[in-house]
Amino acid sequence: MASCSLSVIEALRTTAQRLSAQAPYQWGHMGSCNCGHLAQTITCLSKAEIHARALQRHGDWDQQLRDYCPTSGLPIDDIIDEMLAAGFTRPDLAHLERLSDPVIRAAIPAARREALRHNQRDDVVLYLRTWAQLLEAQWLAGIELPRLQLASAVQVSE
Repeated sequence: MASCSLSVIEALRTTAQRLSAQAPYQWGHMGSCNCGHLAQTITCLSKAEIHARALQRHGDWDQQLRDYCPTSGLPIDDIIDEMLAAGFTRPDLAHLERLSDPVIRAAIPAARREALRHNQRDDVVLYLRTWAQLLEAQWLAGIELPRLQLASAVQVSE
């Protein structure tokens, strides 16, 4: 799963918020699908720019991730580079496109999980928010607070 960092959590929440605010969503469009929206958040590129860069090589996000080569010089690989540098992994991104990560899915209530569809905006928002919550819980669990010792009771002399 993605690195447990505030920047990853923020990217997931920002993407979920943009989608829930009715940003253009089209699962078959490389710039406005599940990975496309996360790419917009991370790279600050428009959906059109992401789509145009992706079309320079054949395939959907899953195929692009399989064919990824950091030294190819292809614009889509530069986008993937940025996403990986932000803390995501190729499997994370492949799972995002299909809403298929078993750990994230397991955290979604069963009735909703069984009805989860990879190309439905509300389901993508739920998946992104659940993922962010899981990472936040993991991040918080890793914080060790200093132990405070109570001062001895002060004796007051009369």
